[in-house]
Amino acid sequence: MKLFRNRIVLGVICIVLSLIICFAVTPLFNKAISNKTEIVRVAREIRSGDEITSDMLQTVEVGAYNLPENVIRNVDDVTGKYATADFQPGDYILSSKVEREPSAENEYLYHLNGEKQAISVSPKSFAAGLSGKLQSGDIVSVIAPDYQMQGTTVIPPELQYVEVIAVTSDTGADANTGEKVEEGEERELPDTVTLLATPDQAKILAELEAESGMHLALVFRGSTEQAAEFIEAQDSLLKDLYAETEKETETNKSEAEQNQIAGEGEVD
Repeated sequence: MKLFRNRIVLGVICIVLSLIICFAVTPLFNKAISNKTEIVRVAREIRSGDEITSDMLQTVEVGAYNLPENVIRNVDDVTGKYATADFQPGDYILSSKVEREPSAENEYLYHLNGEKQAISVSPKSFAAGLSGKLQSGDIVSVIAPDYQMQGTTVIPPELQYVEVIAVTSDTGADANTGEKVEEGEERELPDTVTLLATPDQAKILAELEAESGMHLALVFRGSTEQAAEFIEAQDSLLKDLYAETEKETETNKSEAEQNQIAGEGEVD
């Protein structure tokens, strides 16, 4: 009789639990699944390091259930930030995968303003690139062997002081940035050196790269303020150099015009 009563009690409990599940838990679960929310989704491919613009994104309505808490829900919250991972069309964007500033690896490329350019050169030998010792922020002089095929080795006046903005290995990764290497980790050797140059300096560097090659000599390594003094001195020299060139060009043009007028007068 006692066993029978226990079975009745268990049966009643099971019936009550099933009713609770059917009429309370299940509707709540279904409601949670059916809830919708708007999130930001990738409309076209975004590569790591890219600045995210509004045309790369779209707002879509999806089920709110089981969404990550840090999923981006407003386009304005991510526009203008930089991706720290690759995104494919249709991907959600998480706040942990974007940053306000570009990654340190390529940060120097985001501060170009049109006045100067980033140009990479490949020293012909390990020694020509200062044996892999160059770092971002160094000031170097560019030594040109057999400059302009004249048989002399000189430092062109346009390239007395040039800033190194990156040193890159053959894998494309930045090398020798001054960061400490962990124990057991092998430092990558540099393959190219990226310099910050004016358009005129960039042309000379491209010519040296294609013709006679170059050696890079370290002039200064230290504070940003002191390095800026070298660059200011170089910019001032460039201004004077090209002012003289323009003056000579104008003088030669004037003389040519005068000779032409004189020649026409003799013919008459």
